[in-house]
Amino acid sequence: MTKAYWIARVDVTDPQAYEGYRAANAVAFAKYGARFLVRGGRHVVKEGAARSRNVVIEFKDYDTAVACYESPEYQAAMAHRTTASVGDLIIIEGYDGPQPS
Repeated sequence: MTKAYWIARVDVTDPQAYEGYRAANAVAFAKYGARFLVRGGRHVVKEGAARSRNVVIEFKDYDTAVACYESPEYQAAMAHRTTASVGDLIIIEGYDGPQPS
């Protein structure tokens, strides 16, 4: 089974309100087994544009990642995020094939 990921790039416009999102999203993430691989942290832009915050969240598979996003729990959390930030989020299936040698 191939894992899947949320990749989010975010500019927080209201840090205090964004904390409401972070508290609320924990319910959905726990329910769907989300695991943070990247949550903020130091970064450097080598090409293209960037946002101030980058997040990568791992799920057991693509269907679970999509179900988490579409869940009532996450949609309730997202109501906090949309007023406190702007960003981009994609859900992407991982690669489970051969690696270059």
